[in-house]
Amino acid sequence: MTPIKQVVGIDMSMDSFVIRVGTITPDQRTQVGPHKDFKNNTHGIKQFYKFANSQQINGVPQYFLMEATGVYYETLAYYLKSQGARVIVVLPNKAKHFAKTLTIKSKTDPIDAHMLTQMGLEKRLAQWEPPSELMKELKLLTREHLALKELRTDAKNRIHAKAHSFKPGKDTIKRLAAQVRLYDRQLKEIESNIQDLLKSCPETWAKIENILTVNSIGLMTIAKVLAETNAFALIRNGKQLTSYAGLDVVLKESGKQRGKTVISKKGNHHLRQAVYMPAISAIKSNKNMKTYYDRMLERGKPKKAGVVAVARKLLLLIYYLWTNETQYDPAYSA
Repeated sequence: MTPIKQVVGIDMSMDSFVIRVGTITPDQRTQVGPHKDFKNNTHGIKQFYKFANSQQINGVPQYFLMEATGVYYETLAYYLKSQGARVIVVLPNKAKHFAKTLTIKSKTDPIDAHMLTQMGLEKRLAQWEPPSELMKELKLLTREHLALKELRTDAKNRIHAKAHSFKPGKDTIKRLAAQVRLYDRQLKEIESNIQDLLKSCPETWAKIENILTVNSIGLMTIAKVLAETNAFALIRNGKQLTSYAGLDVVLKESGKQRGKTVISKKGNHHLRQAVYMPAISAIKSNKNMKTYYDRMLERGKPKKAGVVAVARKLLLLIYYLWTNETQYDPAYSA
């Protein structure tokens, strides 16, 4: 029986990727071929695309499916899209949830490629569209901002350590202080660049101005959330978003620890970082968030769990205000 769909499942890594080609027939019979390995560079990608073309079946649509793992998938995804291919990029947590429905217990690159192929054959998934130039630039700037903040924190910690050591080196402290001032100037420059970039799109800026009316959510928080989610392009609901951020609650039972719940942390840590500090600020300055936090403590939750819950609520608030384009109502009860 002639297949109705062909899927090339691709398991990406920094230096290489593993692929498997599969087909599905009208009576839902699937067949997945052996795995092949390719280098994740220009030569390897072109070699792979030549192989994929050789596997095409006349009249049968061919799809390429991969996970959004860091930045490793981007070069291949952009190349395939430039060739007019049908590209599907799924969030890692979505692929993980599908994997749980299979009876696969081992985890290797060929097995993961098989799982992705099977997912593409069984599911109807939306095709991937590359992020806009604005979102690409925004992600570069927000990641640079984060890197500089980490360097500044490191320099300030070293100043503190030197200042409290025996016979501190004054010249060393002076140079470290100069580094901190340099980082401060560069951070302000980047923040200004980000604001100018976002203002360059009136539609984007109008949405952001609405979100900025939420007490404790600043421009950099919004910018980082948008950059890490490509303005929620792959997000379909709030549950998926919290899972992608690793802010979803999971049950952890081990030994004497029974019924303990923790956040998964299996997601985009940049996204978690973007809302964690604003959550601490919100507990102090946002009446609704403070009420929500206090309720968590009254239920016996640890303080950190309360902060995480507020961070999750802030992230969802940004998502709903952005996607629904509704005005923020400060009287809304958390």
